[in-house]
Amino acid sequence: MGWVVLNEIVKIVEHKKIFKRNKKAVKTKILGVLLYHRALSYRDASKILGIIEPASYEAVRYWYNQFKELFVVGCKDRRAVAIDETKVKREGKQIFLWTAVDVDSKKILAFYISETRCALDTYWFLKKVMESCTNKPVIIGDKAPWYRWALQRLGLPYRHETFGERNAVEKWHSPFKHKIKRFWKLFPFHSTNISIERWCLCYVVLFKIWRFLF
Repeated sequence: MGWVVLNEIVKIVEHKKIFKRNKKAVKTKILGVLLYHRALSYRDASKILGIIEPASYEAVRYWYNQFKELFVVGCKDRRAVAIDETKVKREGKQIFLWTAVDVDSKKILAFYISETRCALDTYWFLKKVMESCTNKPVIIGDKAPWYRWALQRLGLPYRHETFGERNAVEKWHSPFKHKIKRFWKLFPFHSTNISIERWCLCYVVLFKIWRFLF
């Protein structure tokens, strides 16, 4: 089954041409990425990969980051979008990861990283979400006070839910938080908000591919 998955991902990657350089076999690159995505650090993935073809941990990190090219969100009418934010850490400092999910398709629409959690952060996040919408969908979230001003400013309808359709984003955060707890200290030192957001995009792509193939 593992080789079937690997071969399917090779087809996707070669079709999209996400790897610009081909000094290493495409299968080697993808295997390194999958080792990291499923369980290992960049360094451990590179060590195991060395049995097949030598590769540095920086190479594995670079290959992983290339998967962001497969993150594509079309712009269309959307009925409802669930939003939420969660606390994560960057080198010991607390920051916030904002996520928006299409309630019907369960597709991630946008990520946003901020160092504060206020009305202005909500505004910029929702502006980013609206880039994937041709209409003004119902925004579903909790009763956080920082939502109100931004929603009114953008003229977006809002519905508070603790469970229900808001679970679309909660179900996403559960496995993601598990991943963060396991890997956070192994992220490259001096990570930036942009690099963390890029990491998230890559994670979403691989998460979806893995679930689709299984």
